[in-house]
Order: sequence, then C-alpha cells, then structure tokens
Amino acid sequence: MEKDIYVLGIESSCDETSVSVVKNGREVLSNVIHSQIDIHKQFGGVVPEIASRNHVEAISTVTKEALLKAEINFNDIDVVACTYGPGLVGALLVGVAYAKGLSYALNKPLVGVNHIHGHIAANYITHKELQPPFLCMVISGGHTHLVHIKDYTDFEILGKTRDDAIGEAFDKVARVIGLSYPGGPKIDKLAKEGEANIELPHTYFDNLDFSFSGIKTAVLNLHHKNPEVNKPDLCASFEKTATDMLITNTKKAIEQLNIKKVALAGGVSANSYIRESYENLGKQMGIKIYYPELRLCTDNAAMIASAGYYDYINGNISDLTLNAIPNLKI
Repeated sequence: MEKDIYVLGIESSCDETSVSVVKNGREVLSNVIHSQIDIHKQFGGVVPEIASRNHVEAISTVTKEALLKAEINFNDIDVVACTYGPGLVGALLVGVAYAKGLSYALNKPLVGVNHIHGHIAANYITHKELQPPFLCMVISGGHTHLVHIKDYTDFEILGKTRDDAIGEAFDKVARVIGLSYPGGPKIDKLAKEGEANIELPHTYFDNLDFSFSGIKTAVLNLHHKNPEVNKPDLCASFEKTATDMLITNTKKAIEQLNIKKVALAGGVSANSYIRESYENLGKQMGIKIYYPELRLCTDNAAMIASAGYYDYINGNISDLTLNAIPNLKI
C-alpha cells in the first residue's frame, strides 16, 4: 500500500464492548475493552438480552475513548471494521449497526469481519513476523477448529468439534464443581495445585475432528457420584486429557501438511497448560509455536481491526446491507 491504513475495529459478539484503532493491520494504537463479566457473573453465564443492552450503553463512550487514546479523530480513519458473526445475534447487531452508521456518516469503507478470523489475526499483532501459511488451533467457548491458514483470507478447516467446544466443556466442568463464571481461568489456576491422576476418556476419530462431550460427561458423573473428589486433581486430569486430544490431532496435521508454524487462537489459548504443552510439541517436532499475548486472547477489537485490514487490502468490502449472522462459519 502507498499509504498507512488506519482501521477502526468494533467487537460486540458476546459480553465485551471493544473498539480499537490499528495501523496497517499490526500496530495497535488503542484497544479499549469494556467487559461485562461482573454483570453476568451473578447469573453463571452470559445473558444475551442484558449483554445487548449494555453494548448499546457503552459503545459510543468506548469509541470516543479509543480515538482519544490513539490520538486521532474520525477523519483519520480509513476503514471501519466490525464483527458480524458468529456470536449472540442481539450483541452483534449493536456493533454492526454502529459500524454501518459510522461508515455512512464518514463515507469510509465498511468491512464485516468473521470473529474467528479475528482471533487468528491476533497473532499478527503479537508476532509481527508471522505470515501465512501456518496451522492454527482455534480454541474458544464456541469453537474448536484446526485450520490451515493458506493466506490472509484463505482458510481450510481440517478438523472441528462434533459436539461441545473445548471452552464450553471447561465452563461446564467448572460450574459443576462449584467454580464461578468464567470457569476456564479458574480451572487453570486450581489444576496447578493438583495432579493428573484421574483417568478420563479420550475421544479420537479417523480424521482430525474433536469431541469433548464424553470427557465433560465423565467429569460430571464422577463428581455427582463422589462430591468429595479432590477438585485440584480433577481439574488437572480434565485439563491434561482435553489438551492431549488437541495435541494428537495437531501432530497429525503437522505431518500431513509438513508445516513448520503452528499458532493458537481464541480465549482458551490463554490456558497456561495448553501453552506449555504446545511449546513442548514445538521442541519435539522442530516447529515454531505462536500464540497471542494474554490481552489479545479474549474478545477484543484490535484483532477485528487486524483481520479487517487484510480483508480490505484483498478487496473484501461490505456494503450497508451487512447484517449479523450468529452462526457464521469460518
């Protein structure tokens, strides 16, 4: 590109209202996140209607703060990018409607971004040198996908979960053993106090698909039968078994593709045991492992602005008919 491209990114797919300004897809000038965790904690999970209302209340203020921190104004923005799926439909609509309004008022291009593409792009911000092709393990509350990133906008799904996403399994296990929402980080912390000495079922397929319903159900049944079971040991055993399933399929994909770069993406990529396991995999197989810094693992607008930049320079521009698609695929 002949000039620097400033992208205003908007993320509102679940319970974070976030706005960011990113320069040339990799340099974050601001990344403001307004979290609703404390609001939803009392309900044990995200309540969609409450999330939507809070997005409406927060989005203008968050946008102004993002511009202020980036030390630019609306006229300096070249592209408006927003998440349009997957996610909670009401929450998505807030961000999409706001982005469309900005695009129209400022006469700037609009780019609708796939939320999962955003999680993958978070690696471009943390690792300025990372370029496709590479393998990416997308692990979040709603997704477990093993993806071949052929180019910035060219993706091939090699395997995915047939039932629960890994993050969903983490949260349900946490809830049944009495840990508060969000459960994933609390399992990670408690597992450090225990040992992986409880045998839990592994689920493997002939292809690269995943399944976490079996291990989730096994943990739930075990706890119901024996509520006094050692919780740190149970967390450590669950975490190890679930990670083993990820590692097994990742190894297969590395060998099939003969690839030398593997990235993690999504909220569950913040898990310390999973990161350590992939680092060990990298040493064993002589490959480079990438993962976003912790603040970019969970939902944020910087990753959306980064993905939006690559969509924009590749000609993937939306118009004002853009709508929220809650079940949008990779």
